[in-house]
Amino acid sequence: MDRWGRITAQQRSMPGDDVPVVLVTQGAHGPVIHALSDAARRRDILPGARVVDVQAIHPDLHVEQADPQGDIALLDRVALWARRWCPWTVRDGMDGIVMDVTGAAHLFGGEARMLRDIATRFAMQGLQARLAVAPTRGAAQMLARYSAGVICGPEDVALAIAPLPVAALRIKEDTVRLLQRLGLKTLGALMEVPRVALMRRFDRMAAEVNPMVLLDRALGRMGDPLNAPEDLPRWLARLRLPEPVIDPAPHLDALAGDLCGQLAQAEQGARRLRLTIYRVDGEWRSRDVALAASSREAAHLVRLMRGKLEGIDPGFGFDLLTLEALRVEPLALHQDHLDGRRDASADVAALLDRLSAKLGPDKISWSTWVESHVPERIEGRVAALGGGATEAPEVLRERPLRLLEPPEEVAVLYAVPEGPPARFRWRRVAYLTVRHEGPERIAPEWWRDRPGTRLRDYYKVEVGDGRRFWLFREGILGDGRGGDPRWFVQGIFA
Repeated sequence: MDRWGRITAQQRSMPGDDVPVVLVTQGAHGPVIHALSDAARRRDILPGARVVDVQAIHPDLHVEQADPQGDIALLDRVALWARRWCPWTVRDGMDGIVMDVTGAAHLFGGEARMLRDIATRFAMQGLQARLAVAPTRGAAQMLARYSAGVICGPEDVALAIAPLPVAALRIKEDTVRLLQRLGLKTLGALMEVPRVALMRRFDRMAAEVNPMVLLDRALGRMGDPLNAPEDLPRWLARLRLPEPVIDPAPHLDALAGDLCGQLAQAEQGARRLRLTIYRVDGEWRSRDVALAASSREAAHLVRLMRGKLEGIDPGFGFDLLTLEALRVEPLALHQDHLDGRRDASADVAALLDRLSAKLGPDKISWSTWVESHVPERIEGRVAALGGGATEAPEVLRERPLRLLEPPEEVAVLYAVPEGPPARFRWRRVAYLTVRHEGPERIAPEWWRDRPGTRLRDYYKVEVGDGRRFWLFREGILGDGRGGDPRWFVQGIFA
C-alpha cells in the first residue's frame, strides 16, 4: 500500500484520508482484496474478501489494481538496502524482511536505538515498518505482525508469544480452523497441550506448515537458520583526484578502462551506465547512459559519456568520480572475423547508442508485435534501448501489406445482404466489386474495449481494375449497439 501511495501521488491526486482504499487481485470468483489502507482497516475490512461483497457494505470503497510482482521486487531491493544494519537479510514472504542482527546491535547503541533508527529511515522512504526483536526467527516474525515494538529476550520468548493467535504461525486456514474447533485459539493454549496427541494428528504435514514444528522453531527448540542471498556484484570504477577539477572529460578514459577490465574478467557487458561526480561542497551530480547491446569497449563507452557532460554542474570543483554499470549482461569473449569483416549488428547497436545519447532514449524507437486480434493494435512502438523487436506472431490468414491508420470510412452504394458492398465510394471514386472472400469475424476485446463496441466482419474485395481492398463492416443489424452498420477500408493488398 505504501508503494502504491508513493507512485500514485506522483501521477494524480490521492483519495481523502477517510476514503477506504483497497488494492485487489484476481481471485477464483472475481477480484479479492490484496491490501488495504488505514481507513479501510478502521471499517473492519479484511484482506481476502471479495470486492463485490465489500462494496455492497461500503459504497464509497476506492478500488485499485494491485501489483504483487512489483511489491516483491521492491522488497528484494529493500532487503539488500537493509544490510546497512546487519550482513544477513532476506525477504519474508510478501510483506516482511528478516534481519539477523546477532553481534550488530551494539554498533547502533543497542537494540532499542537500532529499532528507532530503522523506523526513522523507513519513514524517510515513505514506508511504514512494524518492528520486533526476538532470539528466534519465528518469534520475531510473529511479534512484528501482532505486537510491534517488542524486544524479547531469550528467556521471555514463550511468555511473549503466548497471547498471540494460532494464525500467527502462518499456517493454512483449514489448520487454523481445526485448532480453533479444538479450543486452541492462542499459542499459549497450544503449548499446554500434550505434544504426543498433536504430533500424531499433524505428523503427515510438511515442516513448513506443521504447527508443532513452527512452534518449536519459534521457541528455539529446533534450528531455523536464515538462508540469506549473496550480495549482488557491483561493477564500479572509482577515481580520486589529488585536488578539485572542473572538467571530467580527461578522466573518462581511465574510468572506462578500469570498468571494462572488471567486466572482461567476468565476461559481462554493460547495458546501462552511470557517471557520478562528487563535488567539494558535498553535492553530487550524475548522468545515465543506456546501450542498445551489451558492450565493454572502453572507447565506445567514452564517446557516449562525453555526449552527456554538457550541462553538468561541477560547482566549485569535484575530487571524486565513479563510473558504474547499473545493468550488465553476459558477454562472452569472441574473435573477430579473420577476413576483416565487421559485425553488422554491432554497428547498428553502436549507431543506436550514439543517436539515443544525442537525441534522448525516448526519441529512438522501433516496431514490435502485440498480441491482439484487432489489426491496428498488432504493431506497437518500443524504445530502441528498451528491448529488441519481437518476432511476428503466426498469422494463418493473408493480411494486406499496407494498413490504414485509422481505417477510412467508405460510402456504400449497394450492399449484398450478409456480404460485402457490391458498389462503394472511397476517396471520391466509385468502385464495382468483382469478387470477394470472407467474412472473417473479429469480436471486440472485452478486456480492453469499452462496453458497446461492435464486432467486425472483414472481406477481401477485388474491384474492376484489379486492385484488392480489405474492407470491414462494423456491427450487424439488430445487435443493439447502435444504428446501421458502417463500412471501412482497413488496408490495401499488393
